[in-house]
Amino acid sequence: MEKYLIKDWCFYLGDNDIAWQKDFNDKNWQKITVPHDWSITQDFTKDASSGTGYLPGGVGWYRAHIMTKEIGKLTDKITQLRFEGVYKNCQVWVNGYHLGGWVSGYSSFQFNLTEILSYNTNEEIVIAVRVDHTDIADSRWYNGSGIFRPVSIVTNYPVMIDRYGITFNTAALRGDEAVIQTKIAVTNFNEEKKEAHIKQSLTDSAGTVITIGEKEVTLFAGKISEIQFEMNLPNPKLWRPETPNLYTLTTVISSNGKVNTYQEKVGIRTFVFTADNGFILNETDKMNLKGVCLHEDAGCFGTAVPKEVWLRRLLKLKEVGCNAIRMAHNPHAQTLYDLCDELGFFVFDEAFDEWENPKNKWWQGHNVYPPKYEGYAKDFPVWHKHDLIDMVQRNKNHPSIIAWSIGNEIDYPNDPYANELFNEMEGNNDANKPVEERIYNPNRPDTRRLTTIAKQLSQIVHREDKTRPTTLAAAFPELSYQTGLVDSVDLIGYNYKEHLYEEHHRLFPDKPFIGSENRHSYQNWLAVRDNDYIAGQFLWTGIDYLGESRGVWPKHGTYRGLLDMCGYETMMFYKRKSWWSEELTAQLFTRPAKAKSAEPWEAVYRKWNYIAGEQVEIRLYTNADKFELVLNNDMISLAFDEVEGYYSGIIRYVAGELTVRAEKNGEKVTDTLKAVGQAQRLQANVWTTPKDYKDFLSEDESIKQIELSLVDKDGNLTAENQIITFTGENCEFLGFENGNMADITNYSERYRYTYNGRAVCYVKVLPTTINAKAVFSISGYHDLVVEL
Repeated sequence: MEKYLIKDWCFYLGDNDIAWQKDFNDKNWQKITVPHDWSITQDFTKDASSGTGYLPGGVGWYRAHIMTKEIGKLTDKITQLRFEGVYKNCQVWVNGYHLGGWVSGYSSFQFNLTEILSYNTNEEIVIAVRVDHTDIADSRWYNGSGIFRPVSIVTNYPVMIDRYGITFNTAALRGDEAVIQTKIAVTNFNEEKKEAHIKQSLTDSAGTVITIGEKEVTLFAGKISEIQFEMNLPNPKLWRPETPNLYTLTTVISSNGKVNTYQEKVGIRTFVFTADNGFILNETDKMNLKGVCLHEDAGCFGTAVPKEVWLRRLLKLKEVGCNAIRMAHNPHAQTLYDLCDELGFFVFDEAFDEWENPKNKWWQGHNVYPPKYEGYAKDFPVWHKHDLIDMVQRNKNHPSIIAWSIGNEIDYPNDPYANELFNEMEGNNDANKPVEERIYNPNRPDTRRLTTIAKQLSQIVHREDKTRPTTLAAAFPELSYQTGLVDSVDLIGYNYKEHLYEEHHRLFPDKPFIGSENRHSYQNWLAVRDNDYIAGQFLWTGIDYLGESRGVWPKHGTYRGLLDMCGYETMMFYKRKSWWSEELTAQLFTRPAKAKSAEPWEAVYRKWNYIAGEQVEIRLYTNADKFELVLNNDMISLAFDEVEGYYSGIIRYVAGELTVRAEKNGEKVTDTLKAVGQAQRLQANVWTTPKDYKDFLSEDESIKQIELSLVDKDGNLTAENQIITFTGENCEFLGFENGNMADITNYSERYRYTYNGRAVCYVKVLPTTINAKAVFSISGYHDLVVEL
């Protein structure tokens, strides 16, 4: 198999009736690189939807021109055009031939070009794609617009394996052996039967090759044949979070002297969710899933996020002790699954946020009536089976994936389903809903319908993959356990309903439980830590994201992450690290002493700047066995807050330095706070991929992530906000991000305010480039020149 990535495209934002024609003149169109999200480059506008980040959609056209010599020899080959995802409602033409399209933006799809290219009158192939994202209030979060995932042309000799045609499974672990099973679906595209030799092998990270099996087979014309292998692999290198060992699975098909070779990464592991003991990996390793939910946008990139940007973010989540990711609430880009395999994150893959009836889509602010009802629900009856099968088949060989979620909060009360068992229904954040939106309305769809659909979806998943459980994220389990909804899945997932765990474990003694979506509180974590039958939790959320805005304009995103949109650690990061991480941590924060807020995201500060005699609360997030806190030469006592999960105390402010010295198992760490002065200079750190992870990136990965900070004379981070302007030499500006959800500066601009003293600048540098520089300017400061 040969694969050619189509990166260079022409783009036009708007509609055109004849842009599908091969000889259409697109010379004046914008030159862009795919993956591409056009919405993220537009101006924020109140005319768009608050739910999707106040960014517009519209209709866009893409055209790519490819010379056949770039792809290679096409004679006697099957040629396919493959899309990993186009958001959304796309139609595709090649050389003027209309091939079809796909509705969902999250599914992969392909077209066979073999016949069409045989009619070609020259060496040029022209691909045209029309994308319709005019229903911009179609989601509850930002989802971008356009060809936001890779596109490729794939060629194979006619005796071949089509996409998703290889299935790898660890059937069992028996002592020092692993039982490996593979299935290969081989298609013979010839007009006569063919003999073929099939060989499959595994290669470990050290380069050792292990043959799984070989077979001679007869393949009938135009048919798909399934070949199976099984072997006992001695002393396997198991995949686990601490050591995510991966093998290269190679499959070679030879027929009439023509050879197709296929490779992909796989992992050897088993797992099970148990009703009494939670999650068990590789037969013996009981562990808690310490998870976060993630949407797939990343600030100035929108939803077209480079792998290196995800790598920086995920390594920080790994540092906090996170070991699991829930893909909220749709299948994500392949780069993210690959990184989860490579870094050792468990994954819950999720198919849908709504089924056949639409949820409320907030477009003027959260819970501001009236809502809109655009979105996937109108397509669900026709497309759900195609999209669900695509998710499972596309991702089935990822060792990281341990569950298939068929839906998120489908049972949200009165949104739109209702049931007479509850006269007044309230979900997780409905306190300000009108009364008529809470009471039972017999004219709404009945919740019992959800049980029927859940059974159908679970059956589809189980037909495609029998090795993983189905689950769903229930928003209203007080009702759903009575309607049979939770009976429809193998693993029960509850969103924000920890208080029901104990009672419902007694009601469903044979069902495993998971916190599918959870708040950041200490008590919610204790519910997992102290109850073996709860497999784990997934925080909402791991990283701040665009859309689902809860504030008023211009706020256009949600700040509930362990990391902000820049990928910087929030206060919650350090608190969570003290609960989740085995590594010693101790982090000090302060705030003016006042009544404790019900808002867990209240501001705390990494500074020791207050008025003499002012009462100040000190907080310490630590997992140390012992520590001492010193202000100048005086010892300070802190008490552990059993509700909040941290140490705290209130003292009167005295100038100086506040230092904690913590110790655990012989390891020691120190943290110091002192007065922070006025900003004196801009400081830059170019984040580089750690050497242990460089192999995860392709040779053309060239994103420089420049972390910018306004610091005082001693190098301490300040909270000052200044406009930074970028100019560069021999590099391409990709964007700024500052994490401020109220900053509506167009992401295409080469300037941006710092927020709390910080920002990140993304720059692309080609691997062969020399003397690349980024220059950052702030009025009143010396320019900062960063060598790239």
